[in-house]
Amino acid sequence: MNKEVVANIGRFVILILVQVLVLNHVNFMGYLNPYIYIIFILLAPININKSLFLLISFILGLTIDMFGDSGGVHAAASLVIAFFRPIALRSVFGLSYEFQTVKLSNISFGEKLGYVILMVLTHHIVLFSLEIFNFSHILLIAKKTLFSSLFTIVITMLVLVLFRRNDS
Repeated sequence: MNKEVVANIGRFVILILVQVLVLNHVNFMGYLNPYIYIIFILLAPININKSLFLLISFILGLTIDMFGDSGGVHAAASLVIAFFRPIALRSVFGLSYEFQTVKLSNISFGEKLGYVILMVLTHHIVLFSLEIFNFSHILLIAKKTLFSSLFTIVITMLVLVLFRRNDS
């Protein structure tokens, strides 16, 4: 096993543990729930096998669902953003993504923030729409999406800045 595979397995396990042991118990004012486990999906290698990536993303979300007894909403949201990721990468990074020269450790803060915002908003819209699943509660879905997204984006950016790798 090479170094990158071991690092990704470690990231997978650590993010799940932090999410289920700490962050799933954070609930400020009923609207602020940080979901940083999606950092695994954000940081996955650009050239990863797409079928394997979709499967791993599904397993990631399903694991969060099993610990949180949330009925599959995290699995669905994780699968959606894993599927959506190439579109987000292409829209934020353009030709750099097309030629697979994007490395999240080497891009500007603004580009990284744009990518994180796009992915987190997509994840949270799907997550809370499926969790609440009632069109008459559209304002509640919007509030939970907005506030949890802001909280998740701030924490995700802090994690990406504090734990960035200098070797890639």
